[in-house]
Amino acid sequence: MAEPQRHSDDATSGTDDRLALGDREQRMLALEREWWKYSGAKEQAIRDLFGLSATHYYQALNALIDTEAALAHDPMLVKRLRRLRSTRQKARSARRLGADI
Repeated sequence: MAEPQRHSDDATSGTDDRLALGDREQRMLALEREWWKYSGAKEQAIRDLFGLSATHYYQALNALIDTEAALAHDPMLVKRLRRLRSTRQKARSARRLGADI
């Protein structure tokens, strides 16, 4: 997955370089926000929109939601995705240890 791109602002804006999401990263977050609007399976939408397998897409998405740029772009969505990931990780750990959640 590509790292967020750095864009320089004009001197008139008063800020230095800042992190901004690239087009692909923005489209990934848009898909996660509205994937249910796509007809068919989400995995097919991933393949059609990004040309990636679901495994590669989710690897890229997990890296993306850990960035400050993604959090700044869509805080509610990124926090929800992080929370869902954490819940899944806890459930997997519990299954490995033989405990029920």
